[in-house]
Amino acid sequence: MDDEQQHAGQRRPKSGGQPHGPLAGFTVGVTAARRAEELGALLQRRGASVVYAPALRIVPLADDAELLAATKEIIDHAPDVVVATTAIGFRGWVEAAEGWGLGEALLGRMRGVELLARGPKVKGAVRAAGLTEEWSPESESLAEVLDRLLAEGVDGRRIAVQLHGELMPGFLETLRDGGAEVVPVPVYRWMPPEDIGPLDRLLDAAVSRGLDAITFTSAPAAASLLSRAEERGLLDDLLAALGPDVLPACVGSVTALPLRERGVETVQPERFRLGPLVQLLCTELPGRSPALSLSGHRVEIRGHAVLVDGDLKPVPPAGMALLRALARRPGWVVGRPELLRALPGAGRDEHAVETAMARLRTALGAPKLIQTVVKRGYRLALDPVAEADGRPASD
Repeated sequence: MDDEQQHAGQRRPKSGGQPHGPLAGFTVGVTAARRAEELGALLQRRGASVVYAPALRIVPLADDAELLAATKEIIDHAPDVVVATTAIGFRGWVEAAEGWGLGEALLGRMRGVELLARGPKVKGAVRAAGLTEEWSPESESLAEVLDRLLAEGVDGRRIAVQLHGELMPGFLETLRDGGAEVVPVPVYRWMPPEDIGPLDRLLDAAVSRGLDAITFTSAPAAASLLSRAEERGLLDDLLAALGPDVLPACVGSVTALPLRERGVETVQPERFRLGPLVQLLCTELPGRSPALSLSGHRVEIRGHAVLVDGDLKPVPPAGMALLRALARRPGWVVGRPELLRALPGAGRDEHAVETAMARLRTALGAPKLIQTVVKRGYRLALDPVAEADGRPASD
């Protein structure tokens, strides 16, 4: 899900010789609005640079006539079952009812029905309201809630479902098809962010491969980013970047649905929590980074930095572009024309390659990692052990 605070721009972790974390050198986009600070702090503590860009905002419906009508309907005509789907939504519903003077009546009605809570957080919100849930799945899966209801039998039963703004594919429809009378309770709605600028900057960074990963904590956030990309004519570019170059990391399978529908492969932790999501990135991103043995040094190429024998070396974008071009064929000579094409906005002057290469060598602090091959180009100084595994000693 997402947090009410909005953030723009990118924050990098402090270096100063401190030990780096598993995400050092990587840049991660955060599309959440709710709990964005919490997720960003977890990422930064592990060394990542974070780009904040809320893809949507939550609009509570405390004054919404639709929510008021649903609340009165439940009080006047008791349902057999109430399904609470999110902690923030359930709390917001109770708070709105209290504001209308209907809080006690609503809670009293829910004490007499079968109350199902979708997971531990929702269960906590239910108990904080003085209620006790009859059942809650450890998986936090709505599919498991649906399976339980269908196993009990829903024909002729009145079932109130607290909506949560996310996609609920087939949930309400399946209940209705089974003969249930469904009472939807819309507690809040997803809306586009008031300031679209940060989302556009994140989108531009993703398309230009300036991000290593994007995190999604709700399906509407993923859908919002895709929608904005389509509005700007960048959807194909975004889809091409996601997966191979920019890792889409979702908190759960429901969150991943809008991306999967576009053919994008995502990664998700086994437990639908922010902590496991960050731990997943700590494994996935370093695993995607090429590690090479060059001139007696162990070199790992990351998003905006390079680890040289475990020492983090920030590298400017032009230098990273050259390094990646060389790393695609480690040990082979890469000509200046090809390197020039890899440089963003370099034009036709091959002198730009020499300038960027000099700065790259300075940033790495080990000039011998990259060899100059006179009149031909440059090559990574791959160690003989690596060359014996099938890479050339020279070209």
